[in-house]
Amino acid sequence: MRIIVTGGAGFIGSNIVDLYLANGHQVMVIDNLTTGKKDNLHPKAEFVQLDIRDPKLEELIAKFQPQIVNHVAAQIDVRKSVSDPIHNADVNELGTLNLLQAVVAQRVEKVIFSSTGGAIYGEVKEKNGADENHPQEPISPYAITKRSVEMYLHAYHVNNGLKYTVLRYGNVFGPRQDPLGEAGVIAIFCGKMLKGEVPTIYGDGEQLRDYVFVADVASANLLALQKGENQIFNIGTGVGTSVNQLFGYLKSLLKFKDDAVYAPARAGELFRSVLNAKRAEKLLGWEPTADVKTGLQKTLDWYNR
Repeated sequence: MRIIVTGGAGFIGSNIVDLYLANGHQVMVIDNLTTGKKDNLHPKAEFVQLDIRDPKLEELIAKFQPQIVNHVAAQIDVRKSVSDPIHNADVNELGTLNLLQAVVAQRVEKVIFSSTGGAIYGEVKEKNGADENHPQEPISPYAITKRSVEMYLHAYHVNNGLKYTVLRYGNVFGPRQDPLGEAGVIAIFCGKMLKGEVPTIYGDGEQLRDYVFVADVASANLLALQKGENQIFNIGTGVGTSVNQLFGYLKSLLKFKDDAVYAPARAGELFRSVLNAKRAEKLLGWEPTADVKTGLQKTLDWYNR
């Protein structure tokens, strides 16, 4: 297949690109390199540095003639979305609409969209985690724009015949996540602890998150090329891991001697966010293969290299 991956020089996008290429697909990466890095780019991928809001986007799509557009590019900083919701909406909503208009005009068959399960549901009380029908109560502009794009995709399907698959990720971690970046407690902890610095835990550290390894996320995107049309899927492990547990695992793996520093909880932070991914297991044939400890070891190995 011929596939365009927006944000394909970023953490998640580049891992998806690598897996697509390994399976014999042709890939063009479109990335403005705001948070993406050229070092992440696979040499066999065609690369164009461009913002998804740029009017030239349709020209690129017309030239490459993809069957699939995998839309990963986004403003991903939740705190920045709160402080600057207009910029957040400009990138995540208007940028996506620019992409969808181009996709429809050039008769692209399908869009795969990277959404959020970690932020879209709000506080999750269900023992087995939130399934796709859980009430959506996003409290950040970031999550609101992700949900908005999901709704636009449904509208474009009804009005224009565009096929889509939405993947709602848990808290993704793994190789290439930037320890100096705007998202990812695991990357931040790894970056500090590998330098001998003590990480900060906000609140009591008992907040639960569903951490899913990036290679497993990439495999869901591979399956979505041919399955899951016009459906939404959670991509998570169904297991909640606390920040304190994460620190403990890393402390053991790194033989780190110091304890973490605690600071006041940050406003608007969820206490429990865990996903139920049974639909993806049943309809995509997807299951996570790496638990948190395995994923952490692979991540540390990458940072050490």
